[in-house]
Amino acid sequence: MTSALSRRTAMTALIGALGLGASACTARGGDTEAGDGGSVEGFPLTLVDCDTDVLLEAPPERVVLLDSAPVTTLDGLGVLDRVVARAGSFPGGYYDTDLTARLDAIPVLSEDIDTTGHLQISQEVVIAQRPDLVLGLPDGVTREGLAAAGADVLMPRSYCGGLEERASFTLLFEEIAAYGAVFDRAAEAEALVSSLQERIDTAAARPHGVSTAAVLYASAGGGPVYAYGAASMATAQLDALGIENVFAGTAQRVFESGAEPLLAADPDLLIVLHEGTTDEEEMLAALLGGSRFDALRAVREKAVLPLLFNFTEPASPLIVDGLERIGDRLAQQEPA
Repeated sequence: MTSALSRRTAMTALIGALGLGASACTARGGDTEAGDGGSVEGFPLTLVDCDTDVLLEAPPERVVLLDSAPVTTLDGLGVLDRVVARAGSFPGGYYDTDLTARLDAIPVLSEDIDTTGHLQISQEVVIAQRPDLVLGLPDGVTREGLAAAGADVLMPRSYCGGLEERASFTLLFEEIAAYGAVFDRAAEAEALVSSLQERIDTAAARPHGVSTAAVLYASAGGGPVYAYGAASMATAQLDALGIENVFAGTAQRVFESGAEPLLAADPDLLIVLHEGTTDEEEMLAALLGGSRFDALRAVREKAVLPLLFNFTEPASPLIVDGLERIGDRLAQQEPA
């Protein structure tokens, strides 16, 4: 496990670059000074997002959310009020009462989610909101179509593919730094990163007796079982807790897995990610019911933790909430 000191040292270096670095992106800001013709210092700003250059002339004012993951980042930076519409699944289990109320006040474009957790929405519905920035890019919506309507797109780095290194919380900090640059909120980004690092250090210091875990995704309707490998933030969470992800030998972020590899690994803890569209007990029954997983020690000993998807993927402040929830579950397994 990475020591708290080394993590803190790395964090200090990253904080120095907040507002200049990026997540799904590399940021290159202009030299324009604030007040020069109404422009903002650091803009125009170019981000490389999923290998696509995104040029922002100014901090966005009309944002459409097509992914729930950025919510807590936007809230932490104090710019959630710039979201004019949202679409997808935003389970109340992610947020406190105040944030839930503010989300509920944002107009909903679609809540149609397919069995693999993907949003179904037409591009025309999104364009009708006149956004200058769209966060998320579901099937049927394209960068080119949105660009023609004057809207830029940013994607979570985790969804861009091409991640070759083992995931770490640095990816989260870079995401926040990028959003801080995009919204001209560098100081707020630095404060958010610092508070999250403190929480990560606290969670990592809690004792437990678990050595191995597997993280799965439960498709609705009893579809394929997916497992999370080295490039997933699930691995970053488990690494922070000193737990081996039994699928970390697979470089992919997520992949379809049959029962055999899971039975062979027989992890101490099973974490099951889901979208919150069905009751957790029903979801676990659909995934683990029957006899195919009866031999798993985690199933026999009821060491199974259902977790809303964004508590682990993609990189956002919610994954620190997820880390703490996993830690709470481990504490429950400790002998009195």
